Amino acid sequence: MGGLREVSGLKNNLDLQQYSFINQLCYETALHWYAKYFPYLVVIHTLIFMVCTSFWFKFPGTSSKIEHFISILGKCFDSPWTTRALSEVSGENQKGPTTGRATATVEASAGPGKANEGEKEKVLVEPEKVVTEPPAVTLLDKKEGEQAKALFEKVKKFRVHVEEGDILYTMYIRQTVLKVCKFFAILVYNLVYVEKISFLVACRVETSEVTGYASFCCNHTKAHLFSKLAFCYISFVCVYGITCLYTLYWLFHRPLKEYSFRSVREETGMGDIPDVKNDFAFMLHLIDQYDSLYSKRFAVFLSEVSESRLKQLNLNHEWTPEKLRQKLQRNARGRLELALCMLPGLPDTVFELSEVEALRLEAICDITFPPGLSQLVHLQELSLLHSPARLPFSLLIFLRDRLKVIRVKCEELREVPLWVFGLRGLEELHLEGLFPPELARAATLESLRELKQLKVLSLRSNASKVPASVTDVAGHLQRLSLHNDGARLLALNSLKKLAALRELELVACGLERIPHAIFSLGALQELDLKDNHLRSIEEILSFQHCRKLVTLRLWHNQIAYVPEHVRKLRGLEQLYLSHNKLETLPTQLGLCSGLRLLDISHNGLRSLPPELGLLQSLQHLAVSYNSLEALPEELFFCRKLRTLLLGYNHLSQLSPQVGALRALSRLELEGNRLEALPEELGNCVGLKRVGLLVEDTLYEGLPAEVREKMEEE
Repeated sequence: MGGLREVSGLKNNLDLQQYSFINQLCYETALHWYAKYFPYLVVIHTLIFMVCTSFWFKFPGTSSKIEHFISILGKCFDSPWTTRALSEVSGENQKGPTTGRATATVEASAGPGKANEGEKEKVLVEPEKVVTEPPAVTLLDKKEGEQAKALFEKVKKFRVHVEEGDILYTMYIRQTVLKVCKFFAILVYNLVYVEKISFLVACRVETSEVTGYASFCCNHTKAHLFSKLAFCYISFVCVYGITCLYTLYWLFHRPLKEYSFRSVREETGMGDIPDVKNDFAFMLHLIDQYDSLYSKRFAVFLSEVSESRLKQLNLNHEWTPEKLRQKLQRNARGRLELALCMLPGLPDTVFELSEVEALRLEAICDITFPPGLSQLVHLQELSLLHSPARLPFSLLIFLRDRLKVIRVKCEELREVPLWVFGLRGLEELHLEGLFPPELARAATLESLRELKQLKVLSLRSNASKVPASVTDVAGHLQRLSLHNDGARLLALNSLKKLAALRELELVACGLERIPHAIFSLGALQELDLKDNHLRSIEEILSFQHCRKLVTLRLWHNQIAYVPEHVRKLRGLEQLYLSHNKLETLPTQLGLCSGLRLLDISHNGLRSLPPELGLLQSLQHLAVSYNSLEALPEELFFCRKLRTLLLGYNHLSQLSPQVGALRALSRLELEGNRLEALPEELGNCVGLKRVGLLVEDTLYEGLPAEVREKMEEE
């Protein structure tokens, strides 16, 4: 059929071991390094890419910021307060700008420009509209409120710390640039060397002495697989590289070190959300690439408006109407007063106490009175002590005729709210604050002229002269109090204008003599010159022109003697000369027959003139803290004496004539050298044990029947 087919070719007589040796030798010497180490290159490149991508997650200076930011971001996103704040804003935007407590806070905090424009517009459009009902919103429990409060503190501290530097931004740019450079390097050399992967490999091995041949044609068994994988690898690297290029474009195309919440402010109405910078801004840009909703919800905790709402909510939880009612007390004027001190804000629940007549707010910052203030229909007195307050125009209309008394205490008088001078029904105004020199030329107090009903004006400051605006209200002012804190008050001639003035206080005004302008005040009834530098009061004779003067307070001065012509003051009923340097009293003092009260305590008196017994109207005599060794017997002719203060003198005995003072209800004898009390004290039918101030040993020395009589109810 057919014979054996003859095989043709070059016979080399090599056995299998020699083939294996030559293949290995060719692999080591002839095979290109790229084809040989391709798998290891892929692993190394991948590791480099992984390190470049995740290095900032491990580096302490950046990883801590990222982890902290993610932690806070998650809590802010899930916080019930975030949802509450955003829903409240959306509700306000639907209702309009004049509704609710939160809107008032926004107007107060949103910056001077917009707030003022909004308020002016509101005044022009709806000057009489007063909204008293707050928006109905869901309440947070106490735990949720505290958690939200803690979040505000965390966000503040995080912002302060992260905005200081840009290490995150710098690190991200560096690693992105490194990845792009790495991408180009890998792409170039892979495209160049990928053709080196081939199945057939020409190999020249110097083995002719062993095999008889030097040139061989070897095969790379994995060349086909490596070739396909190389193209796939290049494709993946291209995709990754394009992503890195886009990231690099994103980094340099936009100012990532600044982040604006403008759209969030417009959407939420929280106009005070601040723009941020540096690493803080960069992280917000990154989170926007994932979901911008995170930034929006995070922004709630950057807003002081939002924080003030939360504080308000917590305040309302803490200060319930029932708790506030427990703080209600009658003040010195008999009005029902609510006093609040050092609170972080003004609780809305205050305005549920419609019975309040006086409201005292001390050390409460940034108060903006809400529409609910109109519920306090009985409010007549308001005190703002280091508590700056804003008042919408609609509420000014409400208070204009109702408020009778207002007290304002601040660092400088320029801080007095201007709306105070718009209270045309005001009868009493008490101002306290520094009076800078430039304020004398300013028109800050000029608005006093508008207060046509003002009867009482108290000014505690350090003015060098009486402000012209003070004397401009002369026509109707009845009481003027100037407390100058020791600063010398000059140019007092303008006081002559105060023709209707009944009470005048010039306290700590650095006066060295009684101002002559005072003697022109024909209607003056009470004069207080406390804590000045008066040494001589020779001018006291001119007080006879002040025919209605009944009370003269010259205490806390340096008066060494009282002139004899004090006898001219026959209409004087109360004379205060305590805390001076008196050593004697003139006998003519007994001719002031109208005196009902004489206070000469805290002086250096060694004796009293017997003529004091002529003061038959005297009811109160204070001579404590002097150096009296004896009392004149004539003193006990003052049968109307009710109070006799003799404490801390050098008295060694008390005359039995004291029993003639049957109206006596208070007797002070402490700090003397008495050895016994006269039993005639039992004749003082109005004197009880509670009114007798004396050492217990002396009291026990009284007869038992006298003590029993004093201890009777």
